[in-house]
Amino acid sequence: MPPFQIIVLFYASAAVISTTLLNLPFLHREGMSLSFIDSLFTAVSAISVTGLTVVSTADTFNEVGYFFLMFILQFGGIGVMTLGTFIWLLLGQKIGLKRRQLIKTDQNRSTFSGMVTLIRQILLLILVIEIIGAIILGIYFTQYFPTLKEALIQGAFASVSATTNAGFDITGTSLVMFEDDYFVQLVNILLLTLGAIGFPVLIEVKDYITKKQQDLFKFSLFTKLTSVTFAGLVVVGTIFIYLFDRNHFFAGKAWHESFFYAFFQSVTMRNGGLATMDVSEFTVPTLLTICVLMFIGASPSSVGGGIRTTTFAITTLTIFAYARGQRRVRVFRREIPEDDIFRSFIVISTAIMVTGSAIILLTLVEPQFDTIAIIFEACSAFGTTGLSMGITSDLHTSGKLIIIALMFIGRIGIFSYLFILRGRAVKETYRYPKEPMIIG
Repeated sequence: MPPFQIIVLFYASAAVISTTLLNLPFLHREGMSLSFIDSLFTAVSAISVTGLTVVSTADTFNEVGYFFLMFILQFGGIGVMTLGTFIWLLLGQKIGLKRRQLIKTDQNRSTFSGMVTLIRQILLLILVIEIIGAIILGIYFTQYFPTLKEALIQGAFASVSATTNAGFDITGTSLVMFEDDYFVQLVNILLLTLGAIGFPVLIEVKDYITKKQQDLFKFSLFTKLTSVTFAGLVVVGTIFIYLFDRNHFFAGKAWHESFFYAFFQSVTMRNGGLATMDVSEFTVPTLLTICVLMFIGASPSSVGGGIRTTTFAITTLTIFAYARGQRRVRVFRREIPEDDIFRSFIVISTAIMVTGSAIILLTLVEPQFDTIAIIFEACSAFGTTGLSMGITSDLHTSGKLIIIALMFIGRIGIFSYLFILRGRAVKETYRYPKEPMIIG
């Protein structure tokens, strides 16, 4: 089987295993149980680190269930091949060419060099970030929860959920209880950003900090473009959310309240799924803006989904370059290869068709909900964000299956989805004459 199909099979197998695990009675609180479709929905939401839930995590699972769920979030967040490679290394197995192909596919890399070192760095970085986050939040939460044990469990779960951009919570109200606590919000913003900005970016920053001759260090084009795009989307999202709701949700609020509400939503809407408020209180223009942010999603080779930031950046740069009459796309004194431009338009076009088809199907099978709520749900699922306007638990089985499919596609990526549909490649031995078409 081609690497793309093997990766999809691994993720599908992980979803099946997770469904079975989450149905084990000793993971549930007394008197609680899950139906098969609800277990499947929760498992896929965890494997895809989305965070959409049809049941309350805090009310359904016990402490043992929390730790099982954290492991599934970890598995889905850093990638099936990252943990798989770590297990192979622990068992002393050699990482051969086939396994390196799988790592390369799962991590969206273009070369085979340094695959094992890459996996080690990714795992180390994520674990260090999560442990530091768990310690900070666990100690700080002692002022919110009655016992040290509960505070540490809440801190550990919150750190893993934020770093993997999963959006799950065991408070029962996401981060609404911390809507006035800017320290908790800032820690979560930092964890969300570190998880979503992309592993290659984190590794390059780490190399830059630890390198003795920093003036000789050069960041890659990927890191530059990803960082600028990521920061730009956060800033633009914050401004638009505030402007569109300044006379509605933000009316009568102090400047710091408005800023943190808008800033946190702009960060978490990209892929995090955590919330400090009920998003259904926003106006339609704000909700549509959020839908765009969720559709774009996080960076490539990160814990997030969506079309990815580089896809959005290259597509936008290509449009502007063409509008100026330029035949080549240049950024940071580098030229974008035509193949990457072609791939970007394939990704964004396919994503629009997939998400659009899901929205149409959802309006057909779930006519009781407002269209904006359905659009929001579909974009949240595809972008593996996990926010909802409150309709997830009321979806019918057919609606849940549509959302499950969107979450799965959002996690594995558009190219993996297309390669599932593609048959065996046939070498072209001839070409037809070209004939120009009328476009636009």
